[in-house]
Amino acid sequence: MNPLFLQNALNRRAFLCRAGATVGTAALADLLVSRIFAAAPAAKPASDRWPGVVRPFHVPPKAKRVIQLYMAGGPSHLETFDYKPQLAKLHGEPMPESITAGQPIAQLQGNKALKCFGPQWEFKKAGQSGQEISEIFPKLAEHADELAIVRSMHTEAINHDPAHTYMNTGTLISGRPSFGSWLLYGLGAESEDLPGFVVLLSTGKFGQSQPVSARQWASGFLPTKFTGVELRSKGDPVLYVNNPRGIAANQQEDVVRAVQKLNKLQNSVVDDPEIATRISQYEMAFRMQASVPELMDISKEPASVLDLYGAKPGDGSFASNALLARRLAERGVRFIQLYHRDWDHHGSIKDHVRGTAAEVDQPMAALLTDLKQRGMLKDTLILWNGEFGRTPMAQGNGRDHHQKAFSVWLAGGGVKGGTTYGATDEFGYHATVDRMHVNDLHATMLHLLGIDHTRLNFKFQGLDMRLTNVAGEVVKSLIA
Repeated sequence: MNPLFLQNALNRRAFLCRAGATVGTAALADLLVSRIFAAAPAAKPASDRWPGVVRPFHVPPKAKRVIQLYMAGGPSHLETFDYKPQLAKLHGEPMPESITAGQPIAQLQGNKALKCFGPQWEFKKAGQSGQEISEIFPKLAEHADELAIVRSMHTEAINHDPAHTYMNTGTLISGRPSFGSWLLYGLGAESEDLPGFVVLLSTGKFGQSQPVSARQWASGFLPTKFTGVELRSKGDPVLYVNNPRGIAANQQEDVVRAVQKLNKLQNSVVDDPEIATRISQYEMAFRMQASVPELMDISKEPASVLDLYGAKPGDGSFASNALLARRLAERGVRFIQLYHRDWDHHGSIKDHVRGTAAEVDQPMAALLTDLKQRGMLKDTLILWNGEFGRTPMAQGNGRDHHQKAFSVWLAGGGVKGGTTYGATDEFGYHATVDRMHVNDLHATMLHLLGIDHTRLNFKFQGLDMRLTNVAGEVVKSLIA
C-alpha cells in the first residue's frame, strides 16, 4: 500500500479509537511487545532521557530544580508582603488623582470615587533580618531569614488569563513555551520513571476559584515531550494511563504491532520528531503505571511528616500537594508547579485573604523545613508568586486587579535569604525602586540554574526564540 495513501486513509488516532484502545493501552503494549512477546528483544539504550541542550552549564549552577508555589488569582501585596502605613492612615479618603490618572484599571475603570483602602492586616518584623511579613503568615514568618522578598514586581497584563500567560511564558502571546518547558529543554530530565515537568492543582474555600488553562504548562513550539504533566490528587493520577477493562495481553500485542508498523511507515515518509516523541512517551506512560501510584500514596509517610504539612491522604489539598512536591523533587523531577486557585479577592478581602493564607501557610513552611532537613533546600529553588497584585483602591470591601506592582518571594537554590528587594510608592500603586519585570525574574531564576537566559534559544519561524524575548536582566543582589 502506498504510505501516503495509508497516512490519509487511516491516521493513528483513528486507528486507536477504532481498536478501542487508549494511550495507556498503547504505552503498556509498546513495552510488552518487546519484553513478553518478542522472541529476541532488541537491546535497550542505557537511557532514553532527554540530556538537555545546556552542556556544559553556562554559569556555575546553584540550583538543580524548581518548585513554584503559584497563588492563582492575584494575591494582594498589601495584605501579604508590602506594608503601607500611609495607605492605612488614608483609609477611606479619596485616592490622589495624580496616582491613578491615565492608569489602566480593570473593573474600577471610570469610577470617579476611587478611595484608599488600607491594609486589612497588621505586619510584623520576623527573623534576625527583620523582614516585614503579614500576620496572616505566622508559620512562614518563622522562615523569614530564608526568604528573598521582591516588592517591586510588575507585569504587562491586567486580566487573569493573559497575566498567567505572561508569568508562565514571558510574553502575552499565547502558544509560547512555559518556563518549565524551557527548563526541561535546557537541562534535561533526571528521572527515568516520571515526567521532568509536573503540575499539581488545588483549590480552597475562600474567594473565587481561579480557572487555569492547560496552556499555561504547554511546550508551545518546543517538542511536545517538554509539556508539563498534570497529576491529580483525587481519582486517577494521570488520565488515560491505566489499562481499560477487558484488554488482554494478546489484544495489546495486536495493537502495538500495528502501531509500531504505522509509526515506522509514517516516519519513513515524513521523518517527524514527534513520532519519536510519541514512542518515548508510550514507554514513559508504562513506567508511570508503576511509579505514579506509589508516588501519590502519601499515606506511607510518617505521621510526623503528615502533621508537619497538615496533609490528609487523598484530599487534593495544597498541603498534600506540597508534600507531593517534596516527593517529586526527591525522585528527580526538574520543575514542579503547584497552583492554588483561590486568590481572586474582589470582595470581603479581609476574611478571604486570611482564610486562603491559612490554607497555604503551614504547608509552605513545612516544605521549607522538610527540604532543609533533607539537605535539599540548598539546591531547590522555590518561587512564590501570583500573576499580579491588587489595587490600593477599594472595590467595595475588596481589591481590583493590579499589574503595576506586586510581590513575590524566592528561597533556597542559591538565593540570598533574609533580604528585601525593591519598593513601591507610599500607596503601593507603582513599583518605584529597583523595579523588577517578569523577564528579569525568569532571567535570574535561569541564572541560578546554571543557564544564561540569552543563550537558551530555539529556532522557530526563522528566529532564535528565548524565554525572556529581547529583555531580562539578572538581579545579582538576590543571589547568595
